[in-house]
Amino acid sequence: MADSYDVIIIGSGPGGYVTAIRAAQLGLKTAIVEREHMGGICLNWGCIPTKALLRSAEILDHANHAKDYGLTLDGKMTAKVEDVVKRSRGVSLRLNGGVGFLMKKNKIDVIWGEAELTKPGEIKVSKMKKKAMEPQPPAPKGTKGEGTYQAKHVILATGARPRTLPGIEPDGKLIWTYFESMVPNEMPKSMIVMGSGAIGIEFASFYRSMGCDVTVVELMSTIMPVEDAEISAIARKALEKRGMKIITDAKVAKVEKAANSVTAHVETKDGKTQKITADRLISAVGVQGNTENLGLEKLGIKTEKGCIVTDGYGKTNVDGIYAIGDVAGPPMLAHKAEHEGVICIEKIAAVPGVHAMDKNKIPGCTYCHPQVASVGLTEAKAKEAGRDIRVGRFQFGANGKAIALGEDNGLIKTIFDKKTGELLGAHMVGAEVTELIQGFVVAMNLETTEEELMHTIFPHPTLSEMMKESVLDAYGRVLNA
Repeated sequence: MADSYDVIIIGSGPGGYVTAIRAAQLGLKTAIVEREHMGGICLNWGCIPTKALLRSAEILDHANHAKDYGLTLDGKMTAKVEDVVKRSRGVSLRLNGGVGFLMKKNKIDVIWGEAELTKPGEIKVSKMKKKAMEPQPPAPKGTKGEGTYQAKHVILATGARPRTLPGIEPDGKLIWTYFESMVPNEMPKSMIVMGSGAIGIEFASFYRSMGCDVTVVELMSTIMPVEDAEISAIARKALEKRGMKIITDAKVAKVEKAANSVTAHVETKDGKTQKITADRLISAVGVQGNTENLGLEKLGIKTEKGCIVTDGYGKTNVDGIYAIGDVAGPPMLAHKAEHEGVICIEKIAAVPGVHAMDKNKIPGCTYCHPQVASVGLTEAKAKEAGRDIRVGRFQFGANGKAIALGEDNGLIKTIFDKKTGELLGAHMVGAEVTELIQGFVVAMNLETTEEELMHTIFPHPTLSEMMKESVLDAYGRVLNA
């Protein structure tokens, strides 16, 4: 007889493992299926290891500008790429073990292998078909493997993978995805980055800090196209000041490979073509949901644009089957997956007061140098929606803490509804804005008005003071500019 559970979650990324923990907290007998890495792509090949790489790059940047802080170093600071990569992999390995500990602590069964839906309420688990990115440790004792399992509810949290373009498929040597970009054997002297979303810009920033000659090619007219245009323009200027080359309104039409280099034919909007040769090319043109080999077609589960269609609570069109995270569509962010998973399982468990997620209140962060962070409507989107708005701005150059840090280039921008005082959006570029943005996320979630924000006391001296000043500026009351 097949093992039976209340809930089986397929995929142990941030959405999957957090959902499993919440299910266990609610008293549901829970299992999670994972084919490769506890913690999924985010922990092992995405969010976490890239931040470890970027931290090394940040330290290197600071060291090479020590004289700006009144310090002297004997010679120029250099980086050994193998040591930088080793640190990054070590950070991931530590957190990978932490997820395994959480599964054990919450009495969640871990099933190793690839899962396929055979019918509602039943899955078949088999050995992983594809080769793992790196050698895998043996499955811990007591975990389960191949076989048939039953559950009242099955939640798909299978994540996403890099999107590829025809004719520019990654080969692991000359054309990289984010997998290869995180573990270079040696530092390229030059790099083309195709795509300027969060993934592309973060890698462009990392490789530039490491001394690589970087060219970014973006199809849209601005880099980081989902961001507010004013913020994007400031970020571009700062990145170009660091020596990065950026080409917008352009596409890589084709690629020619040599023994140890790649030449991109870049077509611009005006019809002109230029050839750019570099040691390596990173393809960062987005990601697509992992919907294959799950048995979706057989069960008639609806998909759209490569993602599983769900209602606001993760439910698909087939009873007892749910989807959360990247596989359920954009925004493809780890924190969205976690929250979506909690909503899904609490709805299943009939927890009172559960409501669908408001995607307008999901923050987005890009950890380049300078950092970019945002939540809510951009100025353009607010106007498109017909809102009568007030816009506030505050420059980093007018903030004492930013000046003391030597990070006085940046902007905090807030957008309010003129009639109601509702905070519609907040957009930032500059030092540590990925940490600051949550203050505005909380404010939006609590439906805080401009008056309440203006009467909130922010500590001095901090970067966060600029958040209040931006609000004051929207209403003609700015104090320090």
